[in-house]
Amino acid sequence: MGEHIVKLPDIGEGVTEAELTEWSVAVGDVVQEDDVLAVVMTDKAAVEIPAPVSGTVARLGCEVGDTLAVGSALVALATDGGGVGEQKSEPKGELKSEQKSAPAPQAGKAEPPTKPAHAEQKSAPKPQPRSSGTRPAAAPWVRQRARDMGIALGDVTGTGPGGRILYDDLEDHLAAPQPKARRKTGTTDLKVTGLRRVIAVRMQTAKSEAPHFSIIEEVDVTELEATRKQLNDTRRGKLTVIPFVALAIVKAVREQPDLNAHFLPAEGIIRQHKAVHIGVATQTDRGLMVPVLHHAEAMKPWDMAERLRDVSSAARDGTIAKGDLEGSTITISSLGSLGAIATTPILNLPEVAVVGVNKMAVRPMWDGRDFRPRTMMNLSGSFDHRVVDGWDAAVFIARLKQLLETPALLFIGD
Repeated sequence: MGEHIVKLPDIGEGVTEAELTEWSVAVGDVVQEDDVLAVVMTDKAAVEIPAPVSGTVARLGCEVGDTLAVGSALVALATDGGGVGEQKSEPKGELKSEQKSAPAPQAGKAEPPTKPAHAEQKSAPKPQPRSSGTRPAAAPWVRQRARDMGIALGDVTGTGPGGRILYDDLEDHLAAPQPKARRKTGTTDLKVTGLRRVIAVRMQTAKSEAPHFSIIEEVDVTELEATRKQLNDTRRGKLTVIPFVALAIVKAVREQPDLNAHFLPAEGIIRQHKAVHIGVATQTDRGLMVPVLHHAEAMKPWDMAERLRDVSSAARDGTIAKGDLEGSTITISSLGSLGAIATTPILNLPEVAVVGVNKMAVRPMWDGRDFRPRTMMNLSGSFDHRVVDGWDAAVFIARLKQLLETPALLFIGD
């Protein structure tokens, strides 16, 4: 019987550490080669760590929420063959075990042979891929979705491999007849891990470091909506309002380059960017992500719409490339069809401006002689007051208003 120490591998792209967000196994579980042992989170990507060999989980090296350096001990696997893996070089820091340490042997007394860790289990679990012991097996984003939906995973029957809970299982659980509600007591403490922790840190940093101020302007988008409908009727695909807002931003920041910039306070620099890389805040089952439309200044509305669909879809299903989440110079925030009357979005540092797109509504508007139905939308802007003065922010929002209310201006070259 040998023992294989599984270490956190080099995930690549300069990653030196990662946070453990989920155990897919427990002590005593039997795993096959390539079964998922754990899920770790880098800055934005969740990565599954597979078993390099088959064996029985003897010890776990850390707890959910711990941050591990590349090369740290993750799991000890008891294997059938001797001399497998890294048996003699115990990693720095003891792996966690559910068994008590044996007392040190006394001089002159023979030490009885030690049983392997898994031998003390009363009944070893039946070998199953992706087994998770007593904890329901599910991907991190499924766990987050279950929390959002108010579902206890222990109440859900999983239909995936090894009983793994899938998103469809959550839907089936909700559709099933529910028992009569009972009064509940107590509280549940959820450890902030993974992407939720990254978001929490970044939002707190943005609000504490950058003095925010916001401007909200009412925009008549009646003509814009008519133009959008005409374009959608003449070409396949679907144009939302976002590409038009992006076009307006591209034109506006050419006149105000300080708003297409990063503020680097440690260096005392406002770094203006000639390229316009527009981040589009996107809600996913794992939390808020910001895919980037790189070089929006070189795109037409249809190019933007197609690219935005691709990166947003990749963000939602967890396959987005790291490069598609980096390098934005200004951001658009939108709640989509959910909408809101007005928002004051938080800056995506080190950017100095973010534009919020709000809900459209048909309202009676006075034209000087009569009330007429017009499609109206509030446009929000949040700015870093260390870099952007109130006057400059007002000019920027007014320019966006002008461009969106007269959409022909969006298609006239500079």
